[in-house]
Amino acid sequence: MSKKIKVAVIGLGYWGPNVARNIHSLDNCELAAVCDREKNRLDHVSQQYPSAKACSNVESILNDREIDAVAIATPLHSHFPLAMASLEAGKHVLVEKPLAATSEQCVELTQTAAKRGLVLMVGHTFLYSPEVSKLKEIIDSGDLGTIRYINSRRLNLGLFHNDINVAWDLAPHDISIILHLLGEAPVSVNCSGAKHVVPEVEDVTTMSLNFPNRKTAIITSSWIDPRKVRETTIVGSKRMAVFDDVEPREKIRIFDARVERPPHYDTFAEFHYAYHHGDVRIPFVKPAEPLQNECQHFLDCIIRRISPRTPGEAGTQVVKVLEAATESLNLNGVEVRLKGNRSAGLTPLSAIRPYHHSNSFLKVGNLD
Repeated sequence: MSKKIKVAVIGLGYWGPNVARNIHSLDNCELAAVCDREKNRLDHVSQQYPSAKACSNVESILNDREIDAVAIATPLHSHFPLAMASLEAGKHVLVEKPLAATSEQCVELTQTAAKRGLVLMVGHTFLYSPEVSKLKEIIDSGDLGTIRYINSRRLNLGLFHNDINVAWDLAPHDISIILHLLGEAPVSVNCSGAKHVVPEVEDVTTMSLNFPNRKTAIITSSWIDPRKVRETTIVGSKRMAVFDDVEPREKIRIFDARVERPPHYDTFAEFHYAYHHGDVRIPFVKPAEPLQNECQHFLDCIIRRISPRTPGEAGTQVVKVLEAATESLNLNGVEVRLKGNRSAGLTPLSAIRPYHHSNSFLKVGNLD
């Protein structure tokens, strides 16, 4: 029997317990430790997994040579120091979105992981969703025709943050999905928003991503909407698709609908748009928990020494979009061009080199 990969989960707030649950459920790994500085959180999770070491300081995990990998589910400001410390301690790293607070930090993490032959993976969970994989398959097959625009809405009431705005909290999901579906990076971003509850933090934002060949994507994010909405609409020249993640089953619907303009006309009276309304198709998608797929993929990358589907480059690209959106937001919605873009960071990494352990570690700040 092969050695199980030992994984520690750092951060047990909203998302960390879900990561711990999925890590614990997988056959080829062991939930070796859970870590949080909040005693109530730590006690609650450690009671569920008594075989996992419970600790309130990161250094005990970094110094434990038996631990192969860490999953980081802490607030954004701590992602970079925790991930860098873990990489320097010779551990593979899974970081929840966004990868870091700046694209420069993302690049530094990516370079460090590559130099040390370690897996660095960002938790763009929806890219491990069978529904998003199905949408990608449908788009790449040409079934929808030429993609004209994508509209994503991610709305709910609550889960406020006072250290990041709603764009940094919710939009990374939609940005990662859109870049994956289109396979390219935007050339510019516009973003506007409003602060209704906390004076310094936008709780509603609308982001426009402008791609080559006149393709666009619109992302609406809100913490103050009465309904939970998780919907992505893809409009093509032939057909349209809607992905409704709140729907318990039948999450994808393909609409055989389109509008066309006549190729030739002599007068305005002869000009008539042609509207086509056909059937609605619901493709079968085998259900699976995206986070479980994500955690399993992380372990597979460690065991097989391969590049993850969502490497550091993908995390960097999403943060670049967020940085441009923030600049636009601060300039009242003006268009901001992205600098130094290539193909959305989607080019697969080369094979990961063998890794080694190191005793070095950095002290990190508060996990709360």
